[in-house]
Amino acid sequence: MSKIPSKAEILEWVTQNPTLTAKRDIAKAFGIKGAARIDLKRLLKELEAEGHLEKRKRSYQDPDRLPPVSVLLVTGPDGNGDLFAKPLEWHGEGVEPVVLVLPRASDPALGEGDRILARLTQVTGEDHHYESRLIRRIGTNPKKVLGIFRKGEEGGRIVPIDKGADLEWMVGRDATHGAQDGELVEAEQAGPKARMGLPRARIIERLGDPSAPKAVSLIAIHQHGIPDDFPDDVIAEADAAKPMGLKGREDLRDLPLITIDPSDARDHDDACYAHADEDPKNEGGHVVWVAIADVAGYVTPGSALDREARKRGNSTYFPDRVVPMLPDRLSGDLCSLHEGVPRACIAVRMVLDAKGEKLGHSFHRGLMRSPASLHYEEVQDAIDGNPNDRTGSLLEPILKPLYAAYGALKAARARRQPLDLDLPERRVELGADGKVKSINFRERLDAHRLIEELMVLANVAAAETLLAKKVPLLFRIHEEPTPEKLEALRETAQAAGFTLAKGQVLQTAHLNKLLNDAAGSDDAELINLSTLRSMTQAYYGPQHLGHFGLALRSYAHFTSPIRRYADLIVHRALITAHGWGKDGLSPEAIEDLEQTGAHISDTERRSMMAERDTTDRYLAAYLSERVGNEFTGRISGIARFGAFVKLDETGADGLLPMRALGREYFVHDAESQTLMGSDSGTIIGLGQRVTVRLAEAVPVTGGIALELIEIEGAKIAQGRQSPAGRSPRRKGVKAKRKVTRSRR
Repeated sequence: MSKIPSKAEILEWVTQNPTLTAKRDIAKAFGIKGAARIDLKRLLKELEAEGHLEKRKRSYQDPDRLPPVSVLLVTGPDGNGDLFAKPLEWHGEGVEPVVLVLPRASDPALGEGDRILARLTQVTGEDHHYESRLIRRIGTNPKKVLGIFRKGEEGGRIVPIDKGADLEWMVGRDATHGAQDGELVEAEQAGPKARMGLPRARIIERLGDPSAPKAVSLIAIHQHGIPDDFPDDVIAEADAAKPMGLKGREDLRDLPLITIDPSDARDHDDACYAHADEDPKNEGGHVVWVAIADVAGYVTPGSALDREARKRGNSTYFPDRVVPMLPDRLSGDLCSLHEGVPRACIAVRMVLDAKGEKLGHSFHRGLMRSPASLHYEEVQDAIDGNPNDRTGSLLEPILKPLYAAYGALKAARARRQPLDLDLPERRVELGADGKVKSINFRERLDAHRLIEELMVLANVAAAETLLAKKVPLLFRIHEEPTPEKLEALRETAQAAGFTLAKGQVLQTAHLNKLLNDAAGSDDAELINLSTLRSMTQAYYGPQHLGHFGLALRSYAHFTSPIRRYADLIVHRALITAHGWGKDGLSPEAIEDLEQTGAHISDTERRSMMAERDTTDRYLAAYLSERVGNEFTGRISGIARFGAFVKLDETGADGLLPMRALGREYFVHDAESQTLMGSDSGTIIGLGQRVTVRLAEAVPVTGGIALELIEIEGAKIAQGRQSPAGRSPRRKGVKAKRKVTRSRR
């Protein structure tokens, strides 16, 4: 007779194998057969009655889990002075978890009865189940200010860095948080707004030297005018939101929809699941589900949340913080598809044939419950034969079918030929002190490509559905390059020894051939950068113009409504198209689609500029301690005032000003994008290898100045340049329009 497991062993199995929780799965795991199944059934019923498990159809799940961001009610300190709280949204039927609140020195005082939004960490071996850090107290939304602290006898003042701020803030002696004179600080309003005199503030974070790395993103936020404080009415609406139930929704909780995100992700707005198609007419085919957080259920048209989300347009991401489009209560909690908790979603079921072509799709407004929140690296490790405790039980039933579907999609992508640029992405890693720890290039795994392909497929399905149902929407539009930019790319390619076909309608396949021809050569990066620069900027609009870069006729953004307003518009359009409720696309919103598209295209560019400026400042701060060192790189840009160099080690862009190019005078030729030496005839052009010396790195501005040492292995004579036009022998020299370099 098979040995019956203990209750503890069953609970451990359910916790470690969230997708194998049917009675037959548990029986198989413990080798239980025949009459012993009756005893197993009795144990499972007892565990259910005791609240340790909840039965959903034919499977059992551990209900005793809280999402990583939760609303808590402070119950007060114990005899030792430790502060505890209990969750206000408890889905389990077992013992309610105990949460220890760990206050920071800058946190406001909390007392019994306070409702707080907190970030939770599960712990073991303690007399409590979770430890929490305060995000904010519910019902309070103090105004914040960023500025320079000026110390005084009675505490000090804060001089805001905002150009439009005309008032300083008073800081009491007991509210300085130890700030020193001249430090950059973040503060919040202390007490009610004063009728007369300066407003009072309490410093909540010391950011040190205004030019230090930790201050960089905050400065960018304020310089670019990115809203980083939510109005009180927006916070009030978010705090009043409650978890969605099954009413008006399909029950998708039995679908093992997993999330796969970066390891440091705070929100999860997409989940996926795939399995082989059982239809005999679609041999070798796949069924793929993509579920997206139903933000539209919480952010309704015309609400304060909606107005603020539209104003922001999108979330903005920095190495040390995120400026979200939606408050934490939604972005980190109710709209985030956390593991083990019910969440509202809009899902699309797509059927693929064996070649990866989509045969059909359907949309569903449902309630899901993700069995696992995974990150890219552990998913890839599992597929590569090194599963961990989390991915081991998911490998066969979930991960391998997902990769099988991805294999088919990859084949379809190869036939479609979207633009295939090879441009590594920089990743700035910060230490605990806020300083740059390292600059790395993000590794591109198949796990990343898998999610990208699924999201593209879901976006296409959304656009096709709305076109078929004749419901207006915002498309993601990417137009083909202009003739002028295309000609510049063609000349760059020719100078490097490559060819871009002329005299035919441009297709991404033509550009991919150029990129493939250059792959592995010394000019590969130059050709990739030049191709990228030839592209037009993608934007949002109600016109059906297609997406050139992805080689798609119909494309809309559907998969990230937590962080992009365009996706929320598409969700509302789908709600309208399917008659799912009154929270669809309003007539006013349809009338304003053109204006909304232009506005959120602008906010997207604003965020990109702020993120780029922040990265530049972090890079300058990282390199500021290495002034005088030599670096290798490539010429990445030519201007009348000098040349730009992309450094190999960090990917940072530095300027070689004219005065740093050597003794002779250099003539700029805008057409050929070159600089030519007036005495030697030396030509400096895009893609050339150089060795440079770091002359200056200024963290406040992000500026990096270089001096030229070698170009293509040849030493450059150092010294002052000849003044413009002083060399009679070469006066008025102009570089040839086309520069020929041997292909390497």
